Amino acid sequence: MVCGAHLAGQPLNWQLTERGATLKAKTTTAPNYRMYALAGGPPLRPGLILDKDNGDTIDVEVWSVPTQHFGSFVAGIPAPLGIGKITLADGSQVAGFICEPYGIEDAQDITHLKGWRAYLASLK
Repeated sequence: MVCGAHLAGQPLNWQLTERGATLKAKTTTAPNYRMYALAGGPPLRPGLILDKDNGDTIDVEVWSVPTQHFGSFVAGIPAPLGIGKITLADGSQVAGFICEPYGIEDAQDITHLKGWRAYLASLK
């Protein structure tokens, strides 16, 4: 599950497509997540954290990465990001991008925009 720079058409999507990954679904998370625009870049990156008390749904894409390429994909993910289990709107869980809590200390909360594309549009 991707929610930012790896979305289709975004700057890091090539890291999925060069590994033969295929887009399986455009959906949202369960209403338990917050999204932040992380400090630093380029590229601009979001951080997704679990917040069961104050979360919302966030637009995401689910990609299928061939097993033999998943390790090399994960190895290239910079801290404070990582891969963890994300619950989708339908209740299923998938492996996807998460952010360690320290990563949002100087980040902008963009949860109200409900997704990375909306955040990028708000910058224009």
